[in-house]
Amino acid sequence: MSIHPQVIEKEGKKEFVILPYEEFLAIKENLEDYEDLKELREAKATEGDAPTTRLSDIRAELLAD
Repeated sequence: MSIHPQVIEKEGKKEFVILPYEEFLAIKENLEDYEDLKELREAKATEGDAPTTRLSDIRAELLAD
């Protein structure tokens, strides 16, 4: 991904960055995806040895009721 920032200075120091809206949305989506991935990895590490139930077993149980 390439970005096209515009840097605004205040009193000679870089203060703000302006991005085209589409680039902002792409960066936001990438950050959200990264946060989701981190949470998934943390959950896998925490629940790694937890017992599981196959989806087909749950489906069969629900249909039996």
